Amino acid sequence: QVQLVESGGGSVQAGGTLRLSCAPSGYSARNYRMGWFRQAPGKEREGVAGISAYGTTTYADSVRGRFTVSKDILKNTLFLRMNSLMPDDTAMYYCAASIRSDTYELLDVGGYSYWGQGTQVTVSS
Repeated sequence: QVQLVESGGGSVQAGGTLRLSCAPSGYSARNYRMGWFRQAPGKEREGVAGISAYGTTTYADSVRGRFTVSKDILKNTLFLRMNSLMPDDTAMYYCAASIRSDTYELLDVGGYSYWGQGTQVTVSS
């Protein structure tokens, strides 16, 4: 059974930095694609960053240049480093995993089979 556990969320002021972590169990980050999504109250869940099995990354336009997604294969952990945070980044952030290894639809909710419970990120102005 695959389980994803996120950590690292919190409250910061605008311009601050957070690093989210996602530790999967029953799943190898080495072999498959993973991603980060977020959902603000009253809004749909949206893709933030994705990384393929081969390390290809993609980002939403709203975070490109500020967020960096990475995988530590030895620790089997997915990270999302978020710099220059803005109030619009406030949301619940979710880790997602797939049994696919390709680079297509990395920011598409439908491209993932497994989801974590989420970690809250709140950015104040």
